[in-house]
Amino acid sequence: MKEEGMPTVQQREYAIKPLAAKRKIKISYSRLLNPGELRFSFPFGCVASISGKLVCLCFEMMKILAGCWVLVLLSIFLPSVMVFKGFSPLHLSFTDAVCRIHAFSYDYSATTECLIEPRRAQYEGGIIANPDFTHGVQGWTVFGQGAIKEGISKNGNRYIVAHSRSQPLDSISQKVQLEKGKLYSFSAWVQINGGRGNVAVVFKMSRGELVRGGKVLAGNGCWSLLKGGVFANTSSRVEILFESKNTEAEIWVDNVSLQPFTMEQWRSHQDESTDKERKGKVRFEVRNANGTAIEGARFSIKQTKSGFPFGCCMNYHIINSTDYQNWFALRFKHTTFTNEMKWYSTEKIQGQENYTVADAMVRFAQQNGISIRGHNIFWDDPVYQPHWVKNLTSEELQKAAAQRIKSVVSRYAGQLIAWDVMNENLHFSFFEDKLGKNASAEYYARAYQLDPDTTMFLNEYNTIEYSSDEKANPFNYKTKLDEILSYPGNQGISAGIGLQGHFGSGQPNLAYMRSCLDILGSTGLPIWLTEVDVGKDPNQAEYLEQVLREGYSHPAVKGIIMFVGPANAGFNSTVLADEDFKNTPAGDVVDKLIDEWKFQTTEIKADGKGSIEIPLFHGDYNITVKDPVSSSLTAFSYKMTKDVTRDTVHLRINA
Repeated sequence: MKEEGMPTVQQREYAIKPLAAKRKIKISYSRLLNPGELRFSFPFGCVASISGKLVCLCFEMMKILAGCWVLVLLSIFLPSVMVFKGFSPLHLSFTDAVCRIHAFSYDYSATTECLIEPRRAQYEGGIIANPDFTHGVQGWTVFGQGAIKEGISKNGNRYIVAHSRSQPLDSISQKVQLEKGKLYSFSAWVQINGGRGNVAVVFKMSRGELVRGGKVLAGNGCWSLLKGGVFANTSSRVEILFESKNTEAEIWVDNVSLQPFTMEQWRSHQDESTDKERKGKVRFEVRNANGTAIEGARFSIKQTKSGFPFGCCMNYHIINSTDYQNWFALRFKHTTFTNEMKWYSTEKIQGQENYTVADAMVRFAQQNGISIRGHNIFWDDPVYQPHWVKNLTSEELQKAAAQRIKSVVSRYAGQLIAWDVMNENLHFSFFEDKLGKNASAEYYARAYQLDPDTTMFLNEYNTIEYSSDEKANPFNYKTKLDEILSYPGNQGISAGIGLQGHFGSGQPNLAYMRSCLDILGSTGLPIWLTEVDVGKDPNQAEYLEQVLREGYSHPAVKGIIMFVGPANAGFNSTVLADEDFKNTPAGDVVDKLIDEWKFQTTEIKADGKGSIEIPLFHGDYNITVKDPVSSSLTAFSYKMTKDVTRDTVHLRINA
């Protein structure tokens, strides 16, 4: 909405007429523009003009930042005329004291496809100078050995080429200023001229530390999106680099972007996405039997079940602990057993299967309306096999594994909402080494045959937690999943993406986490965070909340299971309750979010047309309508589903 005193925005120049001191105005830029000249003209003729930076001479300057994100303190008065050329879309508030940038939306778009032409730079490059190489290689330099040059496609698109490379980090470089406490969303379009290979973005910090912020498997002849991010632990000047171990190939780069966000802005994205992805709006219209609107009818609305699976693991302690049972059932309707369904728990001695504990836990869950994820059929880590399995020959292992999958899947078929078929087979390859490269794919096919209506997950760690883990990055994850699903017999599988989410101590890199969810979300497959916890840290509760909010708000995430619990059940990393089942700070966070992510029971009075309109979280509701004249009550149930953004319900009472 245009405010009084706002200038008219036309083309690429924006002018502000002289204003009285201390008057506040807002300017809203409607589209992205390339960085260009910024010119400030003051009443007494002082002019400052520096491309790509905002510099205010003749005033007390508190900060100068490259690019579009600025914080300038003016100690005297406003300039009489301000002309902006080539700014990014943002909201500015000008006063005699401060000029601040307000939040704008995050770009969740991503693709794993290799495109003939790259898409435009996100945020028009953010704080990157010359992001689309319109001005050749200006603003970019060589890092390491080798050289750089400008490239031009047949369609006239300009990009930059790092060639004559001899080391992985021989590439292009640009220095930018990072501010402590901000999150930086990165994206670029890259390709390898001469084969295929991984290309990573690397942030070289002021003390020489190399922080990898994202990676993509790039090919020749088409452009791949490299998306990632970094959190600034300190304010410093950093150097953006590109890395590829294929040193015989050229690295081509185009449409680079690095966009900063404050933590408050990041939270605003989460809130905005939560409203969009986890709620729908419904209009209830109530009338008498004769069709007359019931003015003033009172609606009492209570949510009875959440439409978003947010749960917690459980272990064998729950079988004999009433306190643990009550604590769990009060909070959660989705679970995963920590160990009790695993092979080393159900067949400790070869040929002697024992499901006593797992069966008891299944009964408890079913009696309390708790859905179960099956975890797991196999684990590809050689360390976590039944002790007797490790010494089997290939033929013996094949026979034992065939019995294992038939036994566990058949036993619980139709009772679970998911199976982790082969756990962590991006990091490990026990079964592939023994039985051949298609071992995992074959077990997915077999599990699907035995339990065809249950979603089959690939479950991995470090995909969203740590950008430095090359094995489990999003593109390697997708490649492995594609291999499994393309195997003969697997085409009909209902597949899911399982991301464990074991975060260590310290500030989580939420920018990297979100970029990974963007990339994997572009597959269209449901993503679950399957084993979320956070390492011990003075700020553990805060970091746990950040991770949970990030997962819950992301459009591609369809469920979250935490691997946390009460101290009484042996949990000692992320503990939600002490020995007496009193909340820890982390437990307070979980309870707060459970409460926040459900509709609060309320009573609402209908308008003169007998209607109310209200946003509701996805889930099941009991609704009672009271006639203000007769005081009669009418009760009904309602379900808000994720595929409904707006609904209208017509009610007839006293019929």
